[in-house]
Amino acid sequence: MADPQVEKTSVSSVEAAKATSTSRRLVYIVGGAVVAVVVLALGLGLGLGLGLKNRNNGTSAGSSGNSTAPSNTTSLPNVTLPAIDSFILPDIRNDPPQVRYYSLVVSEGYGNPDGFARQMLVVNGTYPGPTIVANENDRMIITVHNAMLNNATAIHWHGLYQNTTPFYDGAHGISQCGIPPGQSFTYNFTLDGWTGTTWYHSHYQTQYTDGAVGALVINPSNATTNADGQQVTPAPTAPNLPEWDADFVVILQDWYHGQSQDVLEQYMSPNGPDGTQGDEPTPESGTINGQGQWLGGGTYQTFALQAGKTYRFRLINSGSLGNVRFSIDDHPLTIVSADGVDVQPVEVAGVEIAVAQRYDVLVRTNQTTGGQWWMRGTVLTDMFTYSLPDAWYDHRAVLSYPVASPSSTPLNSSSPDPGPGFPGLGDLGTKDYTALTPALAGVVPGPDVTYVVQDTFERAQNSLYYGYMNGTSWAPLEGETTMTLLSTPSFLSALVPGPSFPEGQYLLTSLNISVVDLILYNIDDGDHPFHLHGHRPWFVGTGSGAYDGQALNATGAMLRDTHVVPNYSWIALRFVTDNPGIWAFHCHIAWHMGAGLLMQIASQPQVALSYGMPQEVVEQCAAGQGGQGVNGNA
Repeated sequence: MADPQVEKTSVSSVEAAKATSTSRRLVYIVGGAVVAVVVLALGLGLGLGLGLKNRNNGTSAGSSGNSTAPSNTTSLPNVTLPAIDSFILPDIRNDPPQVRYYSLVVSEGYGNPDGFARQMLVVNGTYPGPTIVANENDRMIITVHNAMLNNATAIHWHGLYQNTTPFYDGAHGISQCGIPPGQSFTYNFTLDGWTGTTWYHSHYQTQYTDGAVGALVINPSNATTNADGQQVTPAPTAPNLPEWDADFVVILQDWYHGQSQDVLEQYMSPNGPDGTQGDEPTPESGTINGQGQWLGGGTYQTFALQAGKTYRFRLINSGSLGNVRFSIDDHPLTIVSADGVDVQPVEVAGVEIAVAQRYDVLVRTNQTTGGQWWMRGTVLTDMFTYSLPDAWYDHRAVLSYPVASPSSTPLNSSSPDPGPGFPGLGDLGTKDYTALTPALAGVVPGPDVTYVVQDTFERAQNSLYYGYMNGTSWAPLEGETTMTLLSTPSFLSALVPGPSFPEGQYLLTSLNISVVDLILYNIDDGDHPFHLHGHRPWFVGTGSGAYDGQALNATGAMLRDTHVVPNYSWIALRFVTDNPGIWAFHCHIAWHMGAGLLMQIASQPQVALSYGMPQEVVEQCAAGQGGQGVNGNA
């Protein structure tokens, strides 16, 4: 599909745009050079589309979507609330490497996770879907059946490297065209060095917003062979890692009362969801493990624990826009992992989690009075451009364990987070880049090449609103993916080192193994959580305004798969192109990705081609499951 054409209005600087209260977004060319810097701005003279949005949090009488239940919902099955047992991890850490089989069914249902009834998507009949637990070196054979009536789907295994199996990454339009309605697809891959807490979700349009999500936890292994009988070298582990007694998964999600495709269309439309094009849809609510309390309704999940124990809570923000703050009254949190990377322990009162990020925290059940405490998953409003009159963001679960002096007033919230007994503790914010240090110190290589990429938003000539990476708004190909196109000589030859635009896609290509510094410059008034598939980049720098060759610092660099870039600022990510394939790099705000804020990294495409393409993937594309949905790009 050809790129939407941008309406152009010249502008000279970020400051000039910020001072223009009626403006919405801005694009301009960045300069500066570092080692082998390649500035990837197109020099198209891109300028203001609608300018910058005013984050005045004004009240809108509208809704984020169509809150009227579709007429056919009476024929849909009711959504089941998962039992608490589904969020308790079995201890399989000492199991030998093996093949693990899972069967997932993506279907439509009718449920009320927060007390408001709506049509939604479920996995195996529940929201969230079943938790998947495995060990490093296991082989995963996961069959996904699409039981939806009219829509294709694809499941992405967030963060996993998929080394030698990039076609099983589950990214619609990149690694696969999508599973047609009524059909199944089997993902078959070996866990190859990635460990920690992550999640799986639909990567087709904005489907995960409607509930197609679940937790995925990979334990480290000391095995010297994998499930395929191949020799492997156990990954080094940091010394003196803290111990814990049991694991829980906590999935936190902002929640919309409208169907996500309707919400996306509103977002991209000339009037936007609140009368202003480009204002991101504001959610009505939120959930903790699929349960919320919109306007005081809904239900609470209870975590019934034992006293005198240490519990590991694996926190996942599976939302679409909002950051979520997690805390437990009267209990400090000890952060021990971020996006699956073990870190030096840090004690905090609460942790703010951006969309798609994960944190593992330890909680000690050492209180002697009370007996019940609020676990809080508060949807933060700092990313919202307008407010809804009936929104409800204070969502809770219950933590309980026996104590010597039970309180006569359980769940007293007069001293929350974590209470007066722990003075001086603060929060970990989404942009506290240097607050965490990897527990296992490693050598960060120097860069071979540096690219600068700008993210912007513009109104196209069709009056719809799109996201752009260096002037290109991504849309899936018709009946093809960029991975299947590797077998096309003209496409493969177009993948020259650096930027290229074959078939209307925007790719950065590395023909051989190299160390890349990717400078992402956010020319927007909102923060963006960017996720790189197939890699776990180091964070090596940040600054306000345009990048101008500032020195980067890799000392003690934190690595993770999802990084937040602040408004009107840049961040520098360093990664090695040692994982052949074509990998998405995109904002994980569902509405931004749906509007095209995505580019691709082509790592060693010739090697990726040599892996061969599964016939199932080719047949999906032949069935016509490529291309975009109505108005949306993802």
